[in-house]
Amino acid sequence: MSATSQKLSVGEKIGYSLGDLAANLIFQTLITYLAFFYTDVFGLEQNTASAVIFWVGMIAALAFNPIIGVMADRTNSRWGKFRPWILWTAIPLGIASLLTFTTPNFSESGKIIYAVTTYSILLLLYAANNLPYSSLSGVITGDMAERNSLSSYRFVAVMVAQFIVQVFMYPFIEYVGGGDSIEGFSKVNTFLALSGTVLMLITFLTTKERIIPKPEQKSTLKEDLGDLIENRPWVIMLVLTILVFVTLAMKGGSYLFYFQSYVDQHSLAGFLEPIGNALSSIGLQFDSPASMGFAIFNAGGIIFMIIGISLSKKLADKFGKRDIFRLFLFISAIPILLFYFYKPDSILIIFLSQILHGFFYGITIPLLWAMIADVADYSEWKNNRRATAIIFSAMLMGLKIGLTIGGALIPKINKIYGYIPKAESQSESALVGIKMLVSIYPSIPFIIGSAILFFYEINKKMETKIEQDLLKRR
Repeated sequence: MSATSQKLSVGEKIGYSLGDLAANLIFQTLITYLAFFYTDVFGLEQNTASAVIFWVGMIAALAFNPIIGVMADRTNSRWGKFRPWILWTAIPLGIASLLTFTTPNFSESGKIIYAVTTYSILLLLYAANNLPYSSLSGVITGDMAERNSLSSYRFVAVMVAQFIVQVFMYPFIEYVGGGDSIEGFSKVNTFLALSGTVLMLITFLTTKERIIPKPEQKSTLKEDLGDLIENRPWVIMLVLTILVFVTLAMKGGSYLFYFQSYVDQHSLAGFLEPIGNALSSIGLQFDSPASMGFAIFNAGGIIFMIIGISLSKKLADKFGKRDIFRLFLFISAIPILLFYFYKPDSILIIFLSQILHGFFYGITIPLLWAMIADVADYSEWKNNRRATAIIFSAMLMGLKIGLTIGGALIPKINKIYGYIPKAESQSESALVGIKMLVSIYPSIPFIIGSAILFFYEINKKMETKIEQDLLKRR
């Protein structure tokens, strides 16, 4: 491997992070709104929506990501291996994201075909864009401290995207749609698609690949896959990624149901009245207590996630990524679990728990992708061959599997407990199901994930040894 200077300018770190801002305008929309959109806006029956999310997502995870990973690792151009993919997919990805959240005037069968087609194309293009983008973090620098710093920049951008989608998006959907959710989703996603395309192009223009495989390095697909299977840290990170995104998809996609159907609207309105008056004075209006509560609830969590992210690098540099991730993933599961015990009028404690969860989980956010980059280094250190994209493709496969399982469970569980889309009120059983979707069910994967990290061998000492050994080789 050859490399130029491993230090990154602030401008390049910001430029790289804008790619994650763009990607997460799509990704956070899928996590937060896809299940609600398919059942309560697009009009799919709940079991049908669950099947579309599950089967399209699984095919994308098991087929699209490995294929793109193999192709990206074997791409050679004047722009590098991974940057060209960001350029080629920027515009098509924006178009696909818009079409996925558009509701055509089709029959029931026509809508199913449209949903399957647009969601499949979106996930294919997302893989072709986001896998090379994520792999770029493994070749943009080999300096572990710089990589931790880059991850912090990157995930501040993630939080900005999350803030836009989870705080402002639904009120804007209500506002620009004038009460018509179909029109609201279409208009808002048009703006997000255009913005995301521009941001991706900026990422392409401002980044550089520095870790370049030696020309004599040749490996077959069989060798690359063999390296993966024998790489125990990779196996653990794959399972961990699945578990983390099951939780994120399940709880993130259930909060809108939670505020619309479970939380007591009178108590919520009273709690939010001072905030509402303050926002009204600067021209911000909300159409309902549920939409305002949903926005403020997410805002509190995201703000404290950003505070947690700001502490992540220092903690990881001192104690190692593994130990910090394991500790704070477990602690962040506790506030989620406690949602089970809250009554519909326990508004203050509901908001406080979201803030605590956001802070503790925020500490782990930059570490996941930095640890995956470490796994790529571990594979090179052990086998003397580097296959960055296929390692990241496997992790993005885990992300898609987790997102798919978590997202598909929402309409399925709602159906089991008796939730009725668009109903003015829900049965007691349906309310229990909604409460379970934001508490017991999503807390379990986080707890299991923290436990399996006891078997992850890349601790602080090994991080340092791998970095030093690879530096000598390069």
